[in-house]
Amino acid sequence: MLSACAGVPFDHPKRASTALPVDAETPLGAIELQWSRQHGDLSGILGLPDGMEALGARLSLMAAAQRSIDAQYFIIKKDRAGALFAGKLLLAADRGVRVRLLVDDIFSPGIDDAAALLDSHPNVEVRLFNPMTRQSFRYWSYVVDFARANRRMHNKSFTVDNAVTIVGGRNIGEAYFELDQDVKFDDLEVLAIGPVVEQVSAGFDTFWNSELAVPVEAFDIRVDPARLEDWRREMKAELDRGDYGLYGRAVANPLVEDISEHRVEPLAAWTTLVSDSPEKLLKPAGKAGQAVLAEEKAGRMHAARREVMIITPYFIPMESGALLIEDLLARGVQVVVITNSLASTNHLPVYASYAKYRNRLLRAGARFYEIRADETGGQNAWGNRPEMVTLHSKATVVDRDTVFIGSLNFDPRSILINTEMGMFIDSRQAATRLADAIYRELPRVSYSVELNEKGAPRWIYRNSGIEEVHDTPPQTSWWRRFMAGFYGVLPLENQL
Repeated sequence: MLSACAGVPFDHPKRASTALPVDAETPLGAIELQWSRQHGDLSGILGLPDGMEALGARLSLMAAAQRSIDAQYFIIKKDRAGALFAGKLLLAADRGVRVRLLVDDIFSPGIDDAAALLDSHPNVEVRLFNPMTRQSFRYWSYVVDFARANRRMHNKSFTVDNAVTIVGGRNIGEAYFELDQDVKFDDLEVLAIGPVVEQVSAGFDTFWNSELAVPVEAFDIRVDPARLEDWRREMKAELDRGDYGLYGRAVANPLVEDISEHRVEPLAAWTTLVSDSPEKLLKPAGKAGQAVLAEEKAGRMHAARREVMIITPYFIPMESGALLIEDLLARGVQVVVITNSLASTNHLPVYASYAKYRNRLLRAGARFYEIRADETGGQNAWGNRPEMVTLHSKATVVDRDTVFIGSLNFDPRSILINTEMGMFIDSRQAATRLADAIYRELPRVSYSVELNEKGAPRWIYRNSGIEEVHDTPPQTSWWRRFMAGFYGVLPLENQL
């Protein structure tokens, strides 16, 4: 009986498909063709640090699409951002654009109806990756099939006409685009054109055609296709609101048009997409050779000669990572880690485990910065100061020669359990720009963590003549500190 409850229709028939070739007759294809003629094997890179701009870039690309949209995400929220994203996919499909949407099926509850409704469009196909059972309580799969259900696709990519792609750490939801009134997720992505787009498309195809990708139609979710017309009317009303609506505000910065008209010039750089394979999820966690992306990143860090800067919301390096960093420090390489504070983290158990490594690596000479929960002076996309700021960016800068930006957190779950993807950008200009920008902002947005004369951590905030020194994690209640200590004694690290 338990086996039946956990049943998932992995054997449901599906048709294999691959990315459509670039068409130089389309607007985005023309941009890609012109770039390739001028820059050959170098890709064009533009950073997307601003959430509203990142949403606007996606919406503008969907409006420009003429052949295909391939979107792969860990989370799509059922909120304004998620509805706008899905609505623009629908309008693109109405124009004849082929849409393929692949979503991990763990943290996107409540989207089944919308996914099935989208899938009912003849030009749209939606697949759920490693889905949960629909025959009983959604998370029953964790009870009876934990070994499978615990393995997730954390990849994030958005590719239009096989000519332009966006890769990074953002999911689809209000918090990720800084639209939430109370929470702001600081994140970072890359918009890219050129040869790396083909690499992203090839990676998408691998996951799309994986045995773990199940068509949403396999779950027999009943929807009325006539509701698509209601959806179209809602989208038209949003578009008609102009600058007063979310869509109008998001596309107010015409990034795609600026690229086409050469008002914005992407940075030319040798760029490589590295992704774990979906096969990683079909083999025991931690099996040698499966953590392709993490191993590539570790190799690049090991080759550092001067400096490694790690930006990650969750820092649990495990023993292997701690030894790597200690080796770097022993060779005179400066290691800087920027991560969430106890106040800003959205995962208390992660902070509890991280604190053990932080103190050890501080003694070895590493520098640590923890993000303030209020990020003094910061605002969300609506001009309000959010009640809580959480770092969500995943980036690494090595020797100011190479930048990594992607979905990979510095923790056991990303390295051993989930699949991840990201870009390595070999460019001194890009690496220096990013490192300099981060160092400029650190005094305003973070605490420096140091060891006092007794070897205990203390948090110091120095900015604009202000100096604060805290002997306990700042901006936190005693209860939050107690819970962090409680989680710290539990054997959870290999799942974090």
